[in-house]
Amino acid sequence: MPFLNQSHGPASDDSGAGPRPSRLDPETPVAATDLVATRRQLLESGKSGKLDAAGLRQVLVDLHEFWLTSKGAELGIRPDSGFAIVAVGGLGRGELLPFSDLDLILLHDDMPPDRISEVADGLWYPLWDANIPLDHSVRTVPQALQVAGEDVSAALGLLEARHIAGDEDLSTLLIGGVRQQWRTEIRDRFPEVVAHAQDRWRRAGDIAHRAEPDLKNGRGGLRDVQLLGALAIAQLTDGMASLRPDSPGAGPQVAYGRLLDIRTELHRIAGRPREQVRAQDADEIGAALRIGDRFDLARVISDSARTVSYSIDVGLRTAGNALPRRGLAKLRRSPIRRPLDEGVVEHNGEIVLARNAIPSKDPGLILRVASASARTGLPISASTLSRLADYAPELREPWPAEALSDLLVLLGSGHHMVDPIEALDRTGLWGRLLPEWGAVRDLPPRDAIHTWTVDRHLVETAAHAGSMTTRVSRPDLLVLGALIHDLGKGRGADHSIVGAELAIQVGNRFGLWPQDVSLLSEMVRHHLLLPTVATRRDLDDPATAELVAQTLGHNRVLLELLATLAEADSLATGPGVWGEWKASLINDLVRRALRLIDGGELARPEPLSPEQIALAESGAFSVAITPTDGPHTFRVTMVAPDRPGLLSKMAGVLALNGLRSHSATVQCHADSAVNSFVVVPLFGSPPEAGLMRQQLMAAVEGKIDVLARLDAREAESPIPTIGSISTAPGAVAGTGASAGSTDPAVDGAGHPKNAVPALFAVAPPRVIWVDLESHAAADDAGEAGDVLMELRTDDRIGLLSRVSAVIERHGALVRWAKVATLGGTVVDTFCLQMADDTPAARTALADDVIAVCPPPQPRADPDGDGPQASGGTSRSGVPIS
Repeated sequence: MPFLNQSHGPASDDSGAGPRPSRLDPETPVAATDLVATRRQLLESGKSGKLDAAGLRQVLVDLHEFWLTSKGAELGIRPDSGFAIVAVGGLGRGELLPFSDLDLILLHDDMPPDRISEVADGLWYPLWDANIPLDHSVRTVPQALQVAGEDVSAALGLLEARHIAGDEDLSTLLIGGVRQQWRTEIRDRFPEVVAHAQDRWRRAGDIAHRAEPDLKNGRGGLRDVQLLGALAIAQLTDGMASLRPDSPGAGPQVAYGRLLDIRTELHRIAGRPREQVRAQDADEIGAALRIGDRFDLARVISDSARTVSYSIDVGLRTAGNALPRRGLAKLRRSPIRRPLDEGVVEHNGEIVLARNAIPSKDPGLILRVASASARTGLPISASTLSRLADYAPELREPWPAEALSDLLVLLGSGHHMVDPIEALDRTGLWGRLLPEWGAVRDLPPRDAIHTWTVDRHLVETAAHAGSMTTRVSRPDLLVLGALIHDLGKGRGADHSIVGAELAIQVGNRFGLWPQDVSLLSEMVRHHLLLPTVATRRDLDDPATAELVAQTLGHNRVLLELLATLAEADSLATGPGVWGEWKASLINDLVRRALRLIDGGELARPEPLSPEQIALAESGAFSVAITPTDGPHTFRVTMVAPDRPGLLSKMAGVLALNGLRSHSATVQCHADSAVNSFVVVPLFGSPPEAGLMRQQLMAAVEGKIDVLARLDAREAESPIPTIGSISTAPGAVAGTGASAGSTDPAVDGAGHPKNAVPALFAVAPPRVIWVDLESHAAADDAGEAGDVLMELRTDDRIGLLSRVSAVIERHGALVRWAKVATLGGTVVDTFCLQMADDTPAARTALADDVIAVCPPPQPRADPDGDGPQASGGTSRSGVPIS
């Protein structure tokens, strides 16, 4: 430990085990050869299997305590002598490793300099002469307290101080004084403590994802658990009690023990102090601890480090929230609980459960909590996770549509999903949702090109896919396929084949339609097809494209999904895996294969029911609300005399009443608009149908400006915009599950931290035009001269109302519309009769439609093109506006 020493003659030096001072007295005690010989014997016996790692540490502690006590008595360091030997570091914690430094403080009660030098020389020189690493200091209690008050590292070390020999009252005075000083000054020193930890993480990296991890100093390592102990001493956290015993990693104390055992064997095998686990030592360490080979060892290290990493994240956040408020913040009332979703609220900068939430009766609550965390960038409270782990039941199979929708919102949030999934995984909740996840959890990659463990690679792939959802017609299948494409690894067979079978199992559990389950399985089965063929076959050979088309059953949707998944998979693999060369080859292959595949299916209007026809023929205003299979999902049917601007007003009334549209069909019959919406209330139950009918009539008559009210509602939304840092009073931003950067707004991988994507699109919005007259599959999709406009974008409050208003403002007539919200991504198809169907008019309409969509958040573009609102060509060859 970096203790600065006062000058005391020959006993003084600059902290650490550096060059010792020359002998001043030929009578200085002889080297501690007996101690060295016994240490060597213990290490040799350990190699033969007589001592395990924990046993070796304990014997080393007992041995050094005995030697120091005996030597202290020989030098007159006894009770009431005015001297005390205090251990910090490994000996202070009672976990001395084979080649760790001895961290010792010689305390004295303001003794004469000559006597101090005599005692210090007698204690230090035998250890130096025996080449035992020594980090030492000579101090009075006030001097030690002064150093602890000036140096965070020194303070953290002294918090682990333990009396070894001599005047115990003197040691107690130091230990008690340091702890009292730590508690008193922690409010002012907390930012420095966090900065100290972040600097250590920046230098040593993240243990869970390093090829040669630093077990002591890396993020998720031994120092982090010791920091948790320091926060507990400051009475800001409860130390180790943040995880259930049955969680992966079984809690930080168990994870700490595993890492400590691995570090012990690393010392023993290397024959010297070493903190980084090297590949050449890994097999021997795994065998000594009966873990297995180096891959098994890597899995244990990753699991333990991620557990500790999650715990330090919770600990720092809890400590920040527990600090007393400063300045004007003292005058504020207790933090407001702001509702975010049914049963989910924000409190004190964290996601917590509403007071009336009953986890035991609400299986979907886990996913609503996780999706709220991803949408807002706020961390999930540890107490909320614990309560869900204790009481939330498993979702019945197949999942209700609401649960699947919440999962899709989570997966569609880009890299904002990483922290919520990590929190669920560390507390055992993610494994309840995906039991197949256990086989890939912390599974190390078999080749060096992969940056992440297999489970984190899947999460990263889904995160990258979330920024590409507007490229495909099925964004839901894209993110689901990205999440499970490597789920077959670690099972002793071809992971693509095994994964395809698992995809059927997972898809059925999620409640997907049978044809979607088949498509998801085919995605997993063939997720390597395009990269393999593009880089190993001659693309100019017509048989190459034909092979791809036949393998995929001439399925256009599957081809576009696989093309996008290939890019997301490559980006999540590691630096340099995706580049211009690979992108150009795959894009060329996809273009050639598309020429061999017929045009895809077009959206078509659904037939009206007899009840809807009767309502339309009545010519009156009508609103009907009926429940569906889901406990929080309702169908709203709205009928009114058709007129320009009606659709935007109907959709606006729904949004103003807190009803989120999951799907909608818009049609006309007998001069009446018959629009049906499947909605989920943001909170509670939907309003009375009669009230909504009155609001609709008022909107149609111009008494309510729907769009103005939507703008005001969005401005008052409790969810802040991206880039804001939402932390509790006293909390320090940038301490998330992957923190490792000195920038509080990004994590160790460069992903945004605490950035809220609510009003920004993860994927850039796109508009696609299809000319029905030139499309082979246009039967029953519209009349002559009609055109289909497909909008793909992230959702926002009142999006359908805003888009409809833009269409109406351009003089286009909506013949029918089909709206689908797949998680957080909207795929809306409008059959339009354009007043001016020229390329310029289409461009102007598309530009205005995109203007009311959430703008894309800035992101790095591996192709160098940068984020774009739209680009490429439509299915009909018309430029996309």
